[in-house]
Amino acid sequence: MAEQPLTYEQALELLDRSLKSLEEGDLSLEAALEAVDDARKYLKICQDRLEEAKKRIEVRPAAEAEPAPTAEPPPPQQQPELDEPETLFR
Repeated sequence: MAEQPLTYEQALELLDRSLKSLEEGDLSLEAALEAVDDARKYLKICQDRLEEAKKRIEVRPAAEAEPAPTAEPPPPQQQPELDEPETLFR
């Protein structure tokens, strides 16, 4: 049965684990080399997934984009003129 390809998030998690194991420094030389190989593999998967996502996003050049509508500012609101100032207490 074929394995499901890793998602970006899964590959990123595995990459992080590989790098952390290398940073800890408790690996033998062979284990460290294997961790480096794994990290490269997971990094490649992440890069591929990002490239796929980038291709799916349509970006229109500025020349083709529709110009933004220019909105005229609303007319100033006029306050009703009061004969005398309003007060809270009369």
